[in-house]
Amino acid sequence: MSLNDFLISIDSLLGSAPWFPFVLLGVGLFFSIYLAFPQIRLFKHAWAVLFDPKKDSKAKGETSHFQAMSMALSGTIGTGNIGGVGLAIYLGGPAAIFWMMVTAFVGMTTKFVEVSLSHKYRVTVEDGTVSGGPMYVMDNGLNWKPLAILFAATIAITSMGSGSMPQVNNMAQVLRETFNINEMVTGGVATTLLAFVIIGGVTRIASFTSKVVPIMAMLYLVGGFAVILTNYENIIPSFMTIFADAFTGSAAVGGFLGATFAFAFNRGVNRGLFSNEAGQGAAAIAHASAVTDEPVSEGVVALLEPFIDTIMICTLTGLVILSSGVWTEKHENIFQQSDFAIIEGTYSDTNSQDKEELFKYLNFLESATIEEYNGEIEIVDGKMVTDDVTILNARSVAEDVIFYEDTLTGESELYSGPLSITNGDIDNGDIVVTGKSLVHSAALTSIAFTKSFLGEGGKYIVAIALTLFAFSTAVSWSYYGNRCVVYLFGIKAVTPFRAVFLTGFFLASFADTTIIWTVAAITVVFSTLPNLLCMIVMRKEIKNMVNDYVEKIRP
Repeated sequence: MSLNDFLISIDSLLGSAPWFPFVLLGVGLFFSIYLAFPQIRLFKHAWAVLFDPKKDSKAKGETSHFQAMSMALSGTIGTGNIGGVGLAIYLGGPAAIFWMMVTAFVGMTTKFVEVSLSHKYRVTVEDGTVSGGPMYVMDNGLNWKPLAILFAATIAITSMGSGSMPQVNNMAQVLRETFNINEMVTGGVATTLLAFVIIGGVTRIASFTSKVVPIMAMLYLVGGFAVILTNYENIIPSFMTIFADAFTGSAAVGGFLGATFAFAFNRGVNRGLFSNEAGQGAAAIAHASAVTDEPVSEGVVALLEPFIDTIMICTLTGLVILSSGVWTEKHENIFQQSDFAIIEGTYSDTNSQDKEELFKYLNFLESATIEEYNGEIEIVDGKMVTDDVTILNARSVAEDVIFYEDTLTGESELYSGPLSITNGDIDNGDIVVTGKSLVHSAALTSIAFTKSFLGEGGKYIVAIALTLFAFSTAVSWSYYGNRCVVYLFGIKAVTPFRAVFLTGFFLASFADTTIIWTVAAITVVFSTLPNLLCMIVMRKEIKNMVNDYVEKIRP
């Protein structure tokens, strides 16, 4: 079993398991009803609080409402908005976007609750700075020290698992494809800049994010609307596919071989959480730094984050991909081993019976009869000549496949000879495979952005936006991890943590994309479940807090 297969098996028991989306959505729905839908009745008020210039000079904290939300948004507006949406559509089809939006709507209340509680139980640490988050709620509010330690430890790990590693990986991938910049060069430059920002502490981080977030969001929105307007005739059909397939799964279209309801639901919710992090508790750490003595006012500001991050930006990305049609098309690309498989038998995506069998195989249905190939294949001048086998890549039947071999000089030349295949994978690690197949993640979004009057300029917008998104996300997550190690070990642990964080950030710039996304999906779960449990136990306290706040602001 490969490393990625092992990680996928763990993810199937956690983030991709059928029970996890129901837990996540269930808690959000419960609090939405229990608190009388604050994401609706306090929505207008939230914008007023966000831009309120008045500050309580006596309140502790280091950032304004706007800076705190910018820092939290920079932690959520990242590759999940670009690569994550592309991955969700690739796995679950258009229906996955519907479940991302549902996750965001109920997540607005989830984030409202976790931020309000975390702001109430924040503390001042040894160096005089403010530190807060669900770990302090669990410790000081519930006296659950072991759970607090578990949460803080998992967020510290998650800060690298989903907060930095997938970010720089997608950044490096897009910059290589767009500007032909070596991944290690991207990693080295980005790591140096990251070190400069995070060493300045929360004040420098907040100042940086409050300036960068509005610019990068506006740049991305302009590019996205250019694609949608160019393909305006596909807007309504795209919306229809998002909602029409929500409870049935997505049908096969073009090179896309279809996805079950379970795939659409699980990946939509999973990508929605990865995008806006509602329920995970991380953003509450950023909001704890805000200058105010009214915890619920900061919670009100926080409920805007899933709306901006997922309902606005992720939906825009989804419409760009769907309206452009690139999600059903095969594109020339280098095959990653984790996306690649050789199966027994000859299958075509133009044959309805073959498509049905491939659908079963790709969606892990029990009725699937396709088996992975074991044995040898023969390659002549880069082309496979073995009969009765089919090459799959990125959940699609691959076309125009060419096999190369890396030489000692670092160049690739056409391969000829036998190749040993075990469980569908090539045993020889020096073989590079290219061809046409579906693509996913940031590469899919980048191609979609070229389908407008901007032409090839669209991919430059994606590359620049993703670079800013990814970098700012890593900046914020470094602060989340920082506060968690402060809780666990004290101020003395900050410097070693930063060293580990920066090292992981650099190494991830040239690691396998799919494996990193799988790692990210796993680490998210270990912080989300303790936080959701804490919120449920403290439901009466948060209800009293909200009722008191509503009475105060009522005209």
